[in-house]
Amino acid sequence: MTGARLLLAAFDAGGTVPPMLGVAAELVRRGHEVVVLADPTVGPSARAAGCAFTPWTTAPHFDSVADQTAAFAALEHGSPRERVQTARRFASGDATGRFADDVLRAARTHSPHALVVESMLPGLLIGALASGLPCAGLMANLYVRPVRGRPPLATSWSPGVSPLGRLRDAMALDGALLATRLMARPLNTVRARYGLPPVTDLFGQMDQLDRLLVLSSPGFDYPAPLPANVRYVGPQLDDPDWSSRAEDWRPDGDGPLVLVAMSSVYQRQTAMLQTVAAALGSLPVRAVITTGKAVHPRDVPARHNVRVVAAAPHREVLREAAVVVTHAGHGTVMKSLAAGVPLVCLPMGRDQRANARRVVRLSAGVQLTRRPTAGRIASAIRCVLDEPTFTANAHDAAQMLAAEARVQPSAADEIEALADQSYDAV
Repeated sequence: MTGARLLLAAFDAGGTVPPMLGVAAELVRRGHEVVVLADPTVGPSARAAGCAFTPWTTAPHFDSVADQTAAFAALEHGSPRERVQTARRFASGDATGRFADDVLRAARTHSPHALVVESMLPGLLIGALASGLPCAGLMANLYVRPVRGRPPLATSWSPGVSPLGRLRDAMALDGALLATRLMARPLNTVRARYGLPPVTDLFGQMDQLDRLLVLSSPGFDYPAPLPANVRYVGPQLDDPDWSSRAEDWRPDGDGPLVLVAMSSVYQRQTAMLQTVAAALGSLPVRAVITTGKAVHPRDVPARHNVRVVAAAPHREVLREAAVVVTHAGHGTVMKSLAAGVPLVCLPMGRDQRANARRVVRLSAGVQLTRRPTAGRIASAIRCVLDEPTFTANAHDAAQMLAAEARVQPSAADEIEALADQSYDAV
């Protein structure tokens, strides 16, 4: 089908935006109209994807990268008072209601056939569900809801295989489920204002979506029984539009190429980038370090064999790379594995330890602790370069991802099918 009108609502949390806009761009290529409702920081990228754009009006949002950086710094590394204030700014009942109001206002203005919303912000789901339109949630990482048979994502554990390990997993899961149930009461207070029935836990709204589309690989994740509306639709591998405007990224020399790809937004990563640059300067390799939007390249001094740039088209670099050094963000991990390139994972927080654990499970790379020395990083890079098993296993992962893509519907396929429901109802 062609000609559907779609509204995509997203929040600029950094790495979740490029895969969602990749889905939007594919829908535009298929002949659909897509309006992106998001932070002003997303506007240029949304338009580059061929979408119309409208900003949040009453909902909390980021007007600039500096605003985003300040919020992340306060939330993750600020004083207890700063953390509470920032959390309330985006996650209080008032903020949740303002997100819902903006989604409903955009739905009335643009009359979409279906809504597509980022699934991790409760207000977006409330607005989508209250609209009465077909709606899909996008999850631009691993499936985060706690489920039986899989340790909670925050633990970064592999599933226990012994009786003691399974007991550990069950106890952790029970604790996580209790925590999500305690969060349901304030959420239900907001839902009631929009005529929605109560849910039993924080993630219960996801079950009410027509589809919950996980932009990841079932083979990369651990198997577990999931709700009927959950679909793994494969990773979105497009680079963000701003990476294509980068300067020449090619480093001097003729050694194996190392790509360093850390977070594109603030995660207090400057010191880690400096340590990685020092490690690479001691090795007979060529390397390109991409600093992202929150770190200036001049803050990462490097030797002649290392080029430091704000951005580079990772898919292009990966065609030549022998190893990737990364914080293990989901997008970077998926792009690396899809290219058959092994990884050295240096997780800093968020979901990164869980992603790194799954890389290690596939034997497609190694994981180091949060504050490794330059010597340890250099040793890990040498290990991955010198041991061909890592590259072979990364190639196996690439074949797995390609095989999944051939047989499973994509996110665009699922959203088109959802929009068809709206056409059929007319």
